[in-house]
Amino acid sequence: MGFNMFQIIFFIAFVLIIGNFIVIAVRGITTWNKNNNSPRLTVAAKVVAKRTNVSHHNHANAGGAHGYHTTTSTSYYVTFQVESGDRMEFSVTGTEYGMLAEGDVGKLSFQGTRYLSFQRS
Repeated sequence: MGFNMFQIIFFIAFVLIIGNFIVIAVRGITTWNKNNNSPRLTVAAKVVAKRTNVSHHNHANAGGAHGYHTTTSTSYYVTFQVESGDRMEFSVTGTEYGMLAEGDVGKLSFQGTRYLSFQRS
């Protein structure tokens, strides 16, 4: 009886994990497709905020050595306000992030949720 219960629990966990990967993949493909089918727009905008998100990941050392090492990754985001007052936040590269300053005014180009460029006035 215990062995059968283990098999059932293992199967349910396996299905949930695989299902989660499928949902994430479908969402990513859907967003990519929606962005590709959206028009490329260029609008007057102002940089109103910048933020970063730093993620730390611990990894066990290879070869069975004791301890672990940490890797860090940083994501960069910029919020633009358009003439209507609406705000849009885009993920940008570190280089773009460094080139933009809060208060910059110019032309924002984007396609769906995909940032394309910002040309300062």
